[in-house]
Amino acid sequence: MKNNIYKLLTIVLASFALVSCRVEINENTDAATQTGTGTTTGNIMNGTGTLSGTITQDLLIKEGTYTLTGLVKIAAGVKLTVEPGATFNVTTTTTSGLVFLKGSKAYLDGSSTKPIVFTTTTKSPGDWCGITVYGDAPIKANGGGASATSEDGLNQIYGGTDIGSNSGIFRYVRVEYAGKKIGDGTSEFNGWTFYAVGAGTILENLVSYKGTDDGIEFFGGTVSAKNFISYGNYDDAFDWQDGWYGQDNSNWFAYQTGTGNYGMEIESSNNADANAPKVTGITLIRAAGTNPEVAGSSEISAIQFKKHGNGKFSNVYIKGYVNTGGKNAYPIVIQDLATDNLQVLANKIAVTPINIVDSDNTSTYYYAGFTSTAPKTITQTASVSKIQMTGGAWSTVEGVDLTTLLQ
Repeated sequence: MKNNIYKLLTIVLASFALVSCRVEINENTDAATQTGTGTTTGNIMNGTGTLSGTITQDLLIKEGTYTLTGLVKIAAGVKLTVEPGATFNVTTTTTSGLVFLKGSKAYLDGSSTKPIVFTTTTKSPGDWCGITVYGDAPIKANGGGASATSEDGLNQIYGGTDIGSNSGIFRYVRVEYAGKKIGDGTSEFNGWTFYAVGAGTILENLVSYKGTDDGIEFFGGTVSAKNFISYGNYDDAFDWQDGWYGQDNSNWFAYQTGTGNYGMEIESSNNADANAPKVTGITLIRAAGTNPEVAGSSEISAIQFKKHGNGKFSNVYIKGYVNTGGKNAYPIVIQDLATDNLQVLANKIAVTPINIVDSDNTSTYYYAGFTSTAPKTITQTASVSKIQMTGGAWSTVEGVDLTTLLQ
């Protein structure tokens, strides 16, 4: 996510407004669930209605079709539960998104046959802001700071000391057409953004589809993700910084098509002592004709490490990263001497076993603008294949099951 200097206007507290919508209210707890302007009331939404404003009491959303409008914020101490089969059509005429503030909890627990879906009727990349979660797990910001201010214009302070903190469950959830541009017109939200989210949080079977920034981005924290699909996102499929070090990640699949930069962009905000995250089973595919966001950009390689970014990745399959627009594509790029000396040569970066097919420049790591004292060669293992992932309704968008691209 690019830095942006735009500050969203503070939501002005107003008197509670009730407008016509079919929302079932629990008779025993019919106090307003929401503060600010909007239509969310009560503690149950039963099949239809509009989700908006800041949610200040626990809320259950049952299977059905809903509208999400504006920046919906789940307040500290509040639990949002969404049942399998709930679909949210997000309003695109205003800046809309779903934000879990530090101390809130999510139970977005769909199923393979009844996923929870966030989409738009216009189906245009960048329609809305996606899902953002703030936690209180450790981070390493620039200069080694234990906290930082979010880059999304919401000016939230993130970072804490609770390695195992629990922000809830996100399972079988699909985010479509996110990455809305805000403020200066270039800064964007991601499909999924996790600020200092802890290892007690469950992220499983998630999709980020056709957003205009990253598919998923971690800003520090210790959370891990399993069975993640990033499809057609304009910037990087997977991205992290601030010393994220999830240790139990597996089955990550990126399919870059049309527009896309790096498959993975990895940094640790210039912290040489950042711990290395681990991912088992990565498949990065770049479809023919895919171009970077900016014409002529060199951001067309599979995996980039910079600013002390590190990681230990096993069973990595890379396909289709070819020279484009006069620029060379590489399986692995090291962007600076410090990262080479203190991460690669210190064995905090490992991408093995690896299989690279239909790609260019596959014999060595590429060192951008400097000479390594001990350049790494790439030894390929032909037996490494694409990850396997069981598809279904959760991974099917516009009639296409995205897991079939792994066949």
